[in-house]
Amino acid sequence: MKIGHLENKPAVTPVTAERKGAAGATTTATSTEGQATEASAQVELSAAAAALNVDAGSAEFDSDKVNRITQAIREGKFTVNPEAIADKLIANAHELLSRTSH
Repeated sequence: MKIGHLENKPAVTPVTAERKGAAGATTTATSTEGQATEASAQVELSAAAAALNVDAGSAEFDSDKVNRITQAIREGKFTVNPEAIADKLIANAHELLSRTSH
């Protein structure tokens, strides 16, 4: 696949924006020249997306498990169990669908 030469691509100007959070509206953005620009779109989360966002904050983080997995990957001892991954994906999809249908 040929992407092309970089000199043929338009320059991209980085923009910074202030945010109030997922439920709040975005405020004005500031370009690299320091001029305020008007926000071009407002984004609202659906009820399902908002529920997922709330649930994501309640997950526990097990740093010891992460370290064990990292070490196993480094040593080449980590094996992927596709059946376990498929089972978890199906269970998560079932849980999500059961929440939205009630």
